[in-house]
Amino acid sequence: MPRQLGCFIKEARSHIEEWDAESAHENLQAGDVLVVDVREADEFKQGHVQGAINIPRGILEGAADPGYKHRDPRLCNARDKTILLYCQSGGRSAMAAWVLKQMGYAHVYNLAGGLECWEAEGLELET
Repeated sequence: MPRQLGCFIKEARSHIEEWDAESAHENLQAGDVLVVDVREADEFKQGHVQGAINIPRGILEGAADPGYKHRDPRLCNARDKTILLYCQSGGRSAMAAWVLKQMGYAHVYNLAGGLECWEAEGLELET
């Protein structure tokens, strides 16, 4: 039987760690965290977590692969760094976090509930 999107997200979440909005905010304030917004560029422009870089989900693997011609040095050189991924609701970023873990990234976290939960907690976005 064909699998649906929810199945992939559920599987990804079983392999990753997540931070709720409050924990994510505290960790961002406390230290050296690379924040990656995996939404599309037009979504990113509408508002994002302060200091986040935009690497859309569709190009994440290439951006993270140091051997790929179109890699993103900010991400591919961060294998041992703490990375927080997010999207609008947390699904795309959960799958992205699982992929990065499979690619050898050691400290990858997903923002549980994505920007929807971030904003619900009254946390600010920059444009």
